[in-house]
Parts: sequence; C-alpha cells; structure tokens
Amino acid sequence: MAITQRLQRLRQKLLEKDLDSILVTQPENCRYLSGFTGSNGSAGTLLISQDGTILATDFIHFEQAKREAPEFNIVTIKNASQWSTILLSGHKMKRLGFEANTLFFADYRRLAEEANKLEIQIFPTEGLVESLRAVKEKEEITCLARAVNLADNAVKYITDQIRPGMTEKEAAWRIEEYLRENGSEPIPFDIIVASGPNAALPHAKPTERTISTGEPIIIDLGARISGYASDLTRSICLGPQDENFSKVYNLVLRAQSSAIANLEAGMTGAQVDSFARMIIDQGGYKEAFGHGLGHGVGLAVHEEPRLGPNSTNTIVENMVFTIEPGVYVSGWGGIRIEDMAVVENGKAKMLTKADRHTGSSQ
Repeated sequence: MAITQRLQRLRQKLLEKDLDSILVTQPENCRYLSGFTGSNGSAGTLLISQDGTILATDFIHFEQAKREAPEFNIVTIKNASQWSTILLSGHKMKRLGFEANTLFFADYRRLAEEANKLEIQIFPTEGLVESLRAVKEKEEITCLARAVNLADNAVKYITDQIRPGMTEKEAAWRIEEYLRENGSEPIPFDIIVASGPNAALPHAKPTERTISTGEPIIIDLGARISGYASDLTRSICLGPQDENFSKVYNLVLRAQSSAIANLEAGMTGAQVDSFARMIIDQGGYKEAFGHGLGHGVGLAVHEEPRLGPNSTNTIVENMVFTIEPGVYVSGWGGIRIEDMAVVENGKAKMLTKADRHTGSSQ
C-alpha cells in the first residue's frame, strides 16, 4: 500500500537526520502520509516515529480520520492548547523534528515547553516530506493526467465561448462552472482571465474589464481530481493578431519548446530554466520574464521541484512540473504558455494536450 511505503521512506530520512520522530503539520504532507483529507485546510497533526503513527484531530473529524487513515492511531484533541501534551506524553523519543515552515509560533512555544518537561530535544526540519512528494508514484501520475485532461477540455471550451464584450469575471466564472460540472473538486487556485494591459500582471485577478479584439488575453486555469491538481495557461487574441502579439507569442513558444526539448534527468532546475531564459533574453525581453520557468504540481499546485534561475533541485524520473515562460510588458499586456510534463525515460513527456502553437481564437 502506498501509505506504508511512504512511511517507510520517511523513516529512512529520519534516520539519516538522526531523528527518532517527527511532527507533521503541513496539510498536504498530512494527507500524503496518512490519507486523511481533513476539511477547510484542516488536516490534523501527525506524530510519526520508527514504530508508531498517531493522527491528532478534533471531534468533528474523528470519524472521517478513522475511515481515511486506518494505519494511524487516532486521538481527539478537545483544546488546541493540549495538543503537544497529548501527542508527546507516554512516547519514548529523544530527538523530535518538526516542520519549521508550517508550525505557528504559539504552537511552537507549547511544543518547546512540553518537550523540555519530557527531556525531548526538538529540531526544525524543512522539505523532508516535500522531497518525497516531488517524485510521483504511478497512481499519482494517473490522477494528475486526469486533472490535466479536464483542464485541456476547459481551455477548448472557453476559447470556443469567449467573445468581445465579455468581461474577465464572466469568462473566469464560465471556466469554473465548466470545471465543476465536469468533475473537478474545488479548483486548486483562482482562475485568471487577464486582458489587454491586465495581462502584464502575471497573477492578475479577473475584473469587470470588457474583453476586446486585437489584444492579448492570458487564461490560467486548473482542475483537481482525487486531490491532485493541474495548472495550464494559454494566451490568446480575439480577431487578427498585430505584429507585436505574434512576435512575443512566438518568442515565448520558442523558449518553452527549447526547455522541453533540452530537459534531461540529472539537470538542476536552474539549468532547465536557462534554456528558456536565454531565448527570451536574446529576444530583447530579459527584464520582462521575472518569474521561474516552472514548479512541481501534485497535492499542492505549487510544490517541489522548482525550475528557476536559483533552483538547485535535481530533475529525476517521475517528477511532474509546469514549464511556463512568460513575457509581460507594462501598458500592453503579456504572453504566458504553461504546460505540465512528467519526466519519463529521462526526458520531458508532455501531459498537456491543448494546442499551444497558435494564439488565435475565433
């Protein structure tokens, strides 16, 4: 079973870090290791040692936790101030790790006080579980491919539906409606529809702005299937493209194609990023590509590995990530083309199927 294998791999990492146990508080990490989905961002707290697994949650989630995390001993926390006492008491541990990026300061203080009473040393950790999640299992890749397929279909739907005079908000809502009606769980991020000058904002929010012909429109959307997300961006133009749109679009497409073609397992994220960045730099838009080339996608829409100019992540088999170069010009707009790929036989195999070789619609 996947959960058993994941716990075994984590325990090996604990041994390598000279830790006998770890507190897991990051929601996606909790789900990955236990199967417990929680609700509203609440996924409980895990205590994992070499010979035990405990999931602490509240009364509301107790029955759900029993069903979803049968390999864990489920304990109920009635008061948030008691969680460290309940989790640590009665367990033999000397060196306890905790997830430094997600433990609130108040919880850390309570943990430190309880650990001191029990003569337990505590150590901050970063990326232990995330490094496991970065390499996907076969079943995870299947879920991701299903989420990508739904996103592909949503792109085709909206490019058929979008019209001049429609507002960005209206187009974004039609996409979300389509995704939910066709099987998506709650979408992994707010959909972006950014037209004209708004497309110069990489993470623009849809507005009441009316979409017009002849301008760049960035559409960024994703679906979620069985907890796993997809992330897909297309840039289109309604009606005839002007020379500037065609120039920037083709530049971004060439940058993305170069990264896809040259990516090999064993490279760092920075090396992969450089293939796309060099083309955009040579095209005269060095300062207009201000974000990394891509990011891992899984239970979270942004996770390891990172593809960017400072990334030291090593690309290995069965990693899944986006490849999304972009150019953003203030006052005009922007172009981003984003697809998801899996590393298979040492190369990038595209999961996304939506057409990326034209920016035209209608």
